Amino acid sequence: MAKINYNKAVRDKIPEIIKQSGHECEIKKLTDDDFLIEIEKKLNEEVNEYQKDKNFSELADIIEVIYRIAELRGISKEKLEEIRYKKAQERGSFDENLFLVKSGNE
Repeated sequence: MAKINYNKAVRDKIPEIIKQSGHECEIKKLTDDDFLIEIEKKLNEEVNEYQKDKNFSELADIIEVIYRIAELRGISKEKLEEIRYKKAQERGSFDENLFLVKSGNE
């Protein structure tokens, strides 16, 4: 069987899962700075997968990736949630399904 090049960030248990399925894999551990670049690419991948499938599992993946990005940028999950809550209090959430059509002086 030919080897497939993935060159992407993966969850911590993926190498173990691959090996348990009888396959080999090559893993490289990146520095936090290098991994931040790759995990931000992963965010786009996960968002695209959600857009395609509309699967709740993909939403969970997006959250997991966002939490890791925040951590690598020096913000805890709790602090990120605090920022989200404050912004929701100041600017609202998306609960009312509002869609801005026009704005400005006429």
